[in-house]
Amino acid sequence: MSIEENTQIVKDFFAAMGSGDKQGLLALVAEDIEWIIPGEDWPLAGTHRGHAGLAVVLQKASEEIEMTYPEPPEFVAQGDRVMVVGVATGKIKATNRAFKDDWVFAITVQNGKVTKIREYIDTQALAQASEMDASAPA
Repeated sequence: MSIEENTQIVKDFFAAMGSGDKQGLLALVAEDIEWIIPGEDWPLAGTHRGHAGLAVVLQKASEEIEMTYPEPPEFVAQGDRVMVVGVATGKIKATNRAFKDDWVFAITVQNGKVTKIREYIDTQALAQASEMDASAPA
């Protein structure tokens, strides 16, 4: 596929994710998709595999995090890779703590499907926002 087609698939993926279109999202990803979200001590960290893993991480994100994207992301592509550069702001619902996350997603597209996502994110900001205050009443 062309660079333009790969970029459009990734744009469609982000649009489906943003609108909550689960069927549209599944149609855009390979059955063996791998989504790596780095870090520890925050709800989405880990490696998520397959359609089931994708469903779990997206459900967890909607339940545990409020997030907005104050400006549209930038898409940079070469071959089967599309880098998406953006910023997110939001809060972790359990702690009510805000965060700002400058991020890059490295996305691989093969045969018209998203096959791999590797996030590069501000893990410290997300972990700090997820940290429970030990002095607060339970």
